Amino acid sequence: MKKVVSLLLASALVLGMVGCSPKTSGTSGAAGGTSTETSTKKDGQKTIGIAMPTKSSQRWIDDGNNVVKELEKLGYKTDLQYAEDVVENQVSQIENMITKGVNLLIIASIDGEALSDVLQKAKDANIPVISYDRLIKKTPNVDYYATFDNFKVGVLQGEYIEKALGLKEGKGPFNIELFAGSPDDNNAYFFFDGAMSVLKPYIESGKLVVKSGQTKFEQAATLRWDGATAQARMDNLLSKNYATEKIHAVLSPYDGISIGIISSLKGVGYGTPNQPMPIVTGQDAELPSVKSIIKGEQTQTVFKDTRELAKRAVQMADAILTGKKVEVNDEKTYNNGVKVVPSYLCQPVSVDKTNYEKELVETGYYTKDKLAN
Repeated sequence: MKKVVSLLLASALVLGMVGCSPKTSGTSGAAGGTSTETSTKKDGQKTIGIAMPTKSSQRWIDDGNNVVKELEKLGYKTDLQYAEDVVENQVSQIENMITKGVNLLIIASIDGEALSDVLQKAKDANIPVISYDRLIKKTPNVDYYATFDNFKVGVLQGEYIEKALGLKEGKGPFNIELFAGSPDDNNAYFFFDGAMSVLKPYIESGKLVVKSGQTKFEQAATLRWDGATAQARMDNLLSKNYATEKIHAVLSPYDGISIGIISSLKGVGYGTPNQPMPIVTGQDAELPSVKSIIKGEQTQTVFKDTRELAKRAVQMADAILTGKKVEVNDEKTYNNGVKVVPSYLCQPVSVDKTNYEKELVETGYYTKDKLAN
């Protein structure tokens, strides 16, 4: 009997120690990427999975942080993961989120057509999906889309070139080369089409001359938006077509591509008093490009305030999870090949040396110190 009592007392002591053990929390990872998982309230709160493409662009780092910040304000847990532009990593990360039982997914896809199978798993688990900035294609299992007016982004770039060269006033001809974004990103087509809606009439009239002859999206595309790829293409364009003539403008859809283009131009003598830089557009108001604009190298960028996009995506997520009406302002434009995805379009702003302080500093997006360093 004494032995039985001793064993019972020992068991009770062990169970008491286990019950008093502290709960732990921290970070979790997925193959080939990075992850940050945060908890702000007691267990039982809902968790939202956030899949971002890469940390190689400051823009996506800001997006991820902004989405987490806005979700935590509303009391949600978050699981933020970056796939470093490897499609397989992103698929694995989303699968992991589904397995862990997230309540909703916000996804900025690397390849808009590569998620059909994994999003079927999300559908089977009754997990809603918000496509973030980049439209997820070829699947019915995407519920809403939060983005910017992507056609307008291209229009702003085209209009900037139009105004800077005085094309409306009949000036010209001018030499121009065209760059486009990644063919696996649906937005890239909208950017290019928007810009060409302004520039194409001048190309057809001869006021703008594309000496390379490369005027189609497929010829101008830059896989993964890679600046090094753009620089190599610009090197080739300059050596083949501009040995004796000057280039006056370059349509660039994104700041990372713009930096590559500018490096190529500087390599053959542009950016000097005798050979000033051509007009070079861009997008995203990334810090290196804003500094380049201030220095007089890159000419323009399109500012898309990711703080506002994050707020919009979070409002959508909260409405879905609380049974409220989801606010959209476009239900016609974004057909992903299977369905028209209800969307909310935020507005972009053209930025150059004349208004960067108003748009970027006064709004708190950057500090003066950050732009000066």
